[in-house]
Amino acid sequence: MGRTSLNELDVKGKAMQNWLQGYFNTLCDLQLNVAVTNLSQEVVSIEKGYQSYIQWIQSAHHQGAKVMFIGNGGSAGIASHVAIDYSKNGHIRSMAFSDASALTCLSNDLGYDNVFAKQIEFHGHSKDVLIAISSSGKSKNILQAVAAARKLGCQVVTFSGFEANNPLRQLGDLNFYVASQSYGFVEVAHLGLIHSILDYITEVQYQAEPQVCAV
Repeated sequence: MGRTSLNELDVKGKAMQNWLQGYFNTLCDLQLNVAVTNLSQEVVSIEKGYQSYIQWIQSAHHQGAKVMFIGNGGSAGIASHVAIDYSKNGHIRSMAFSDASALTCLSNDLGYDNVFAKQIEFHGHSKDVLIAISSSGKSKNILQAVAAARKLGCQVVTFSGFEANNPLRQLGDLNFYVASQSYGFVEVAHLGLIHSILDYITEVQYQAEPQVCAV
């Protein structure tokens, strides 16, 4: 097999550069143009959506409640990632229901459709906020978890993608919808959106608060 010439490398490098630019432009556009709606399916600006989200999760923490994150597969990874970041960096009491023992126990005994709903029954509180993440918006265990949270009186925020009329998008007090059919784009956009809210809290909101000096 012969060596690749410098000209061939230049051509391939240019093609890769174009692909990367297109990829990250698409990802940026998907996040900046995320569709936000309320429970009545009225359109909400992304700024208003962020403001409500921040108010709800901080209110939950101040009332001794918490934020609960749920998701399957890659979305479970997002849930675990942001739960610890919200707790450690955002000082907002948070948890994810992604523990392997709990998932395997409950799926074995009660069926996988119930793995999140049952944990919400165990640990949920009326003042909690549920963040439900599903690329398709159709996962039965996510939909049943939302129903369990509603039964307790929790506020619900959803993150979905794929079809615009997916069922999860109809169920949240706030619904963030990423208009893409690509798992990669939807999952990364969801992580970016959820983490950007935390970053706003830590980089803008907390920095603007007056500092109390120790005496």
